Amino acid sequence: MGIVLAVLLIAGVAAAVALGRDSRAGGGSGTAAKTVRGVIGSEKAEFFADPDTVKALAAKGFTVRTETSGSWAMDRLPLKGYDFAFPGSKAPADELSRSAEARGGPLRPFYSPLVVVAHRNAAEVLAANGLARLRAANGSGGKWATQGTLLMGPYLAAAEDDRTWQQLKGTSGHAELSGTVFITSTDPVTSNSGALYLAAASYVADGGRVATDARAVKRTAPLMRKLVQVQGAQQTSSDAPFRDFISGVGNPLVLVYESQVASLLMSSQRQEVGDLVVLYPDTTVSSDHTLVPLTDHGRELGELLSTDPVLRKLAVRHGFRPQGAAAEFTAATAGHTAYIDQRLTGVRQAPVPTAELLRSMARQARG
Repeated sequence: MGIVLAVLLIAGVAAAVALGRDSRAGGGSGTAAKTVRGVIGSEKAEFFADPDTVKALAAKGFTVRTETSGSWAMDRLPLKGYDFAFPGSKAPADELSRSAEARGGPLRPFYSPLVVVAHRNAAEVLAANGLARLRAANGSGGKWATQGTLLMGPYLAAAEDDRTWQQLKGTSGHAELSGTVFITSTDPVTSNSGALYLAAASYVADGGRVATDARAVKRTAPLMRKLVQVQGAQQTSSDAPFRDFISGVGNPLVLVYESQVASLLMSSQRQEVGDLVVLYPDTTVSSDHTLVPLTDHGRELGELLSTDPVLRKLAVRHGFRPQGAAAEFTAATAGHTAYIDQRLTGVRQAPVPTAELLRSMARQARG
């Protein structure tokens, strides 16, 4: 009996070891076989941290470890040992591809346009003064606006003239609307959304021309400085200003990604959005979230994010628009069209200057 038990014990240990090896190789247990490291823009942190995303990646043999950085600061990081870099737009990704040893061209799994979130009283004042157009919420009898268009030309003219809220009609009784009218954005030197804000603003300010040389940057530099310097200290990520806005503190106009709004609306633990109004600039820049593969495993991950139906569905759940699949986003946001403009009606995309010129624009704006 003792010999039999010993044999069974040895067999059991051997089976457990074999099972463990099979598990580490991506066998039936579903445990990920490849651990990849990446640096990402903070706007994608919740997507990668989502337990469902972790599970979906593990089913494909991946464990993904991420660290966050401003998109325009990634090229200054020591990227040795990383498998991918995932900034928020094409320009810093192209720059990373040139400076790092990328494995093939960048991949763009999903994108998100820039929007301005506003409190209703601020949005109504902008509309009353010709700086915005508003759309009433369904079923409100035309009373409450939840979505609209920011008119970039008139808004930039007001910014150039240093207009204050008190100079606009309709601010009586709104003590919270005071001081210079401005949009809170992120630091354009390090952050993607802040840099793209300048790209769109400079395009409009220069008569619909994209900056192609230093002279073009210089022409709009005074206005770009006003847009940035009136804000004082700026964040390196749009997460904190957006959280402050939803909490009811901070500036009444904040530049964020549409994905942040859509994700909040679609969340299973939905937070109250209060008097939120989403303003789509009539001229904007979409943030093409672009993965730069630094290793073969990084490239495999980028291809998975672009093609795997489960991962695409999860990206949509976090508010992103998958490339080439408008129907997925439309279906997911069908219940939130009071806030989300699914078709981006009347929104014009501004071309983005080269990374070198946009960096110069950002530095001059910061002074």
